[in-house]
Amino acid sequence: MIGEEFIKVPQIPAGSFELPTMPLRDLVVFPTMVMPLFVGRAFSIRAIEEALKKDRLIFLVLQRERDLEEPSIEDLYRVGTVAHIIRTAPIEEGRLKILVQGLKRAKLIDYKKADGYYASLVEVLEDKEIKPEELSKEDRAYISSLKELLDRAVSLGKQVIPDLLMLIRDIEDPGKLADITASVLDIKSKEAQAVLETLDPRERLRLVHQHALNEVGLLEVQSRIRNIARERMEREQREYFLRQQLKAIQEELGEGDERKAEIEEYREKLSKLKLEKATKSEIEKQINRLEKLHPESAEAGVLRTWLDWVLDLPWNKKTKDRYNLEKARQVLDRDHYDLEKVKDRIIEYLAVRKLTKGKKSAVQILCFVGPPGVGKTSLGKSIAESLGRKFVRISLGGIRDEAEIRGHRRTYVGAMPGRIIQAIKQAGTKNPLIVLDEVDKISISFQGDPAAALLEVLDPEQNKNFVDLYIGMPFDLSDVFFICTANRIDTIPRPLLDRMEVISLAGYSEEEKVFIAKNHLLPKLLPLHGFKDDEVALSDDAILEVIRGYTRESGVRNLQRYLGSVLRKLALKKLKGENPPFMVNAQDIRTYLGVPRRYIEKEEKPMVGIAVGLAWTEVGGEIMLIEATKFKGKGNLLLTGSLGDIMKESAQAALSYIKSKAEDYGIDPDAFSNFDVHIHVPEGAVPKDGPSAGITIATALISLFTERPVRMDIAMTGEVTLRGRVLPVGGLKEKILAAKRAGIYQVILPEKNKDEVLEDLPEYVRDKMTLHFVSNLDEVFDLALLTKQSVL
Repeated sequence: MIGEEFIKVPQIPAGSFELPTMPLRDLVVFPTMVMPLFVGRAFSIRAIEEALKKDRLIFLVLQRERDLEEPSIEDLYRVGTVAHIIRTAPIEEGRLKILVQGLKRAKLIDYKKADGYYASLVEVLEDKEIKPEELSKEDRAYISSLKELLDRAVSLGKQVIPDLLMLIRDIEDPGKLADITASVLDIKSKEAQAVLETLDPRERLRLVHQHALNEVGLLEVQSRIRNIARERMEREQREYFLRQQLKAIQEELGEGDERKAEIEEYREKLSKLKLEKATKSEIEKQINRLEKLHPESAEAGVLRTWLDWVLDLPWNKKTKDRYNLEKARQVLDRDHYDLEKVKDRIIEYLAVRKLTKGKKSAVQILCFVGPPGVGKTSLGKSIAESLGRKFVRISLGGIRDEAEIRGHRRTYVGAMPGRIIQAIKQAGTKNPLIVLDEVDKISISFQGDPAAALLEVLDPEQNKNFVDLYIGMPFDLSDVFFICTANRIDTIPRPLLDRMEVISLAGYSEEEKVFIAKNHLLPKLLPLHGFKDDEVALSDDAILEVIRGYTRESGVRNLQRYLGSVLRKLALKKLKGENPPFMVNAQDIRTYLGVPRRYIEKEEKPMVGIAVGLAWTEVGGEIMLIEATKFKGKGNLLLTGSLGDIMKESAQAALSYIKSKAEDYGIDPDAFSNFDVHIHVPEGAVPKDGPSAGITIATALISLFTERPVRMDIAMTGEVTLRGRVLPVGGLKEKILAAKRAGIYQVILPEKNKDEVLEDLPEYVRDKMTLHFVSNLDEVFDLALLTKQSVL
């Protein structure tokens, strides 16, 4: 089967005839070409064996899909090559290497498998022979150009057998030249098949000429790239050599060692950073400037500081986000009690990031708004832990200089980057979680508006190219997770607020504070004061006594402070020889903390001209007694108690409504012109404003003029109109909790706030409170006023 000598090429039969067939995966054999083939498929080896038994002729045809193992006739192209097997040699078990020579194009007519190999019925496709005298000028130009292109390709590094190149130079037949040239070009198998199927020699020559043009163009580009790379390497090698020489000279002279080491350190740091071309070029320029400056000059000191900042920034360093939702929920529940809406929002954020696989998604800046001590800042820390990000806090309270955000220009003495870039450097990564604390307390001065500078920082569309004036180059802040905190919304500039999603954190009820104290505050405070968990026990009543008698807040910061004070007293006892455990009950609290500091201004019995209102403040809800009295006068209205304009207008609206309905309520209309009315809100030094005291003022006034007492066991809030309608107000959860703290368990609220209250108020608070939802003042008066006989 295996022949070592060359066999004479047999005569190809005329017409159609049958030949053993070998499908080729990604190779086209052209007529006249001698080519080695490696054969591994069993049916192909059988086809070769059959060909060797007969006349050594075999039909080679390209299959359409490379990976097909058993191609059918539909999987084969219809034009192939009749080839002569020159030599065969085994490589390893089950594999052959054969040498074939293409003879003629042939058309595939039929295809079948028998005796373990494929055989095809083929018909030879004769090339049109063109004699040299029949060649046109265009044909000769294409032939000459194709030969020149091949020579150009060889000069650019293409590997072609020298004997084959000499043969090509002597060929003048267009078809034969096209076939041989196509066999040496780097073209895809489908493109080579198109050349094989082109029967017109002139068309085939043009097609191969185009492929040659493309390959030469590609080789020229590759050659140019190689030359650029070689020149760059030579230049770098030359610079390295010269620098080494310069270094040796300086070492010999004993000069510039430290300075040179400093410059080299800067260059080494720069080489490790992946920066944009413009940024890297600017840093290189400044390093070169520093190298030329006198080391003791002022400008050199400025440049060193700048380079230290720029090269230490985490331009490329990022932490990998954790998207374990269960772990995140555990961390949030561990560190914070309640706050379910906030936790759900964080889990939603993580879910979106997980679904988008961390890619750029809709980034939203969160703003936690709520009274002090409810856990806004610590919540940011827990979110950072659940995400696996670095945590940095920036306090914005009292900032009035825009340069605190954007940084100072390098030309100023003592210039530094802004707080944002400082936080990035402190975190050590470009995607930390940054909490911007007290964003509602930013000030405006002649030095600029820091809130305006924050607009760019907190805008996901702009902060990709945030430029700190000190750094002077764009830094990408789009990966930073910003969280803002505030006590109130109305002092946050509207454009800044528009960029944030506001999440309200209401104050805690007494029950929640007791739970937080037992499960969060005390476990943290005990080891800090030298106690083990089982050495101190505070009863619920003791904690309630601290809450009611010594703290009046929505959060738990003061509660933690007073609990720490109790533990310090117990620590002193322990040092004096008393043995734990220490049991602390409600009656012990006054012993440890002294006289209670907090008293709730509350009347016990119904009174005329005084009503209990509810107010929202930065530190949570408060009850507010509104007093009204009348005396001989000319119908003037006097308002005291540091009231704001809106609250004054509410008082005027309430009085106008009562005047308009005087007869309906049994009031002498002349009373309004014969008496002056004085409305006062105690704690006169504390500014008060807002429309929510409208129905409370109206109740106090109607009580004053009808002499019907107002119930002191009911509190109220709501805005009033001139027609007596009760409009919705805000801060209702805090207000209801304030009433509950004061021991008032009935509250009058606007009807339009009903759904909001029922959704936000915890169920155990709703169960203890009686909530009256009203839509007009008549309903308020019916609930709050008693009959005249009750004034005793």
